[in-house]
Amino acid sequence: MKLLHVDSSVLGTNSVSRQLTAEIVAEWRKSHPNTSVEYLDLAVDTPNHFNADALGIKVGVQASPTDAQRRENAVSERLVSQFLASDVIVIGAPLYNFAVPSQLKAWIDRLAQAGRTFSYTDKGPVGLAGGKTVIVASTRGGIYSTSEGGRATEHQESYLKVIFGFFGITDVRFVRAEGLAMGDAPKAAALSSARADISAATGEAANQDRAAIAA
Repeated sequence: MKLLHVDSSVLGTNSVSRQLTAEIVAEWRKSHPNTSVEYLDLAVDTPNHFNADALGIKVGVQASPTDAQRRENAVSERLVSQFLASDVIVIGAPLYNFAVPSQLKAWIDRLAQAGRTFSYTDKGPVGLAGGKTVIVASTRGGIYSTSEGGRATEHQESYLKVIFGFFGITDVRFVRAEGLAMGDAPKAAALSSARADISAATGEAANQDRAAIAA
């Protein structure tokens, strides 16, 4: 089994999402000791934001690609191949200004390739990357999940559900820590809740694997 561990926070060792992704991966490996882990730090190894050169080869804008198009295509191919080769993807996704970090969005834009992660048919789009498990460490300074207004203003978890669903991935799990900027007590409660989510997310996976083996 291959696990891709992706961080996107710019806060380094002060990042709660990085702390949680590390804990998720550690718990996963306890249940799946033969898992190989590949690490991608998008705050350090950030792909260029999507541009015309990144799109050029994909849509056949010209018969002879430019050097810039070849370079951007190589980045896209490296990232989408890494993603498609992974069975489990653990993603650190802090909430920045009501959405995901731009580094994380830039990575996802490289994954969204017709013929690789989705295709268009006469009945609409079809995801091609199904069968994977995605576990997202979702961190937020405020509390968004408990009110209609809060849920309407976050474009973090809602976006990730949609885009990975578009890729055909139906098993998307969230480990959520919110209220992190609201004081010591709310932060402690948020981390405790997130760790319960980790147990549920990795435990559920282990139970599914055991059931599949028994069947």
